[in-house]
Amino acid sequence: MMRPCRNDNEGQMLLATGVVLMMSLLSMAIFGVKMAGISMPYDTAGDDTIQASGDIADSLPALTEARAQIWYDSGLSELESVQKSIDSLHDDVLHHGEIRGVELKLLNITVSESDGIISVSSELGAADRNSMLTRIISFEIDLDD
Repeated sequence: MMRPCRNDNEGQMLLATGVVLMMSLLSMAIFGVKMAGISMPYDTAGDDTIQASGDIADSLPALTEARAQIWYDSGLSELESVQKSIDSLHDDVLHHGEIRGVELKLLNITVSESDGIISVSSELGAADRNSMLTRIISFEIDLDD
């Protein structure tokens, strides 16, 4: 005996639900692959750590002095001016590292004054996935000149 033909939509609804589920899983997978590449703007297998730390070491004294001069001209003491300057540069160094794909930090910052000359000393830490280095940066500033 043959079954009578029924006209129901249960099979079609089950199929449609499966297709929607598969499409949503596929879109999540594509989004995950795209997001994985966002955090790596540069190839960190190169010498980015050395280059970034060299750039910071070369420009930190001049930038510190330029910013400190602005604070000094507005009426702060030399010591306070340099301290505010190096504190603001610390934040800029962190941001600069994020942009270049290298973690950069100024550590153990010391600012001292002796006979009107301000001495600044700091450790610059630089790291990426493959390498890490620390270098000492020391310089003197005289804002009265």
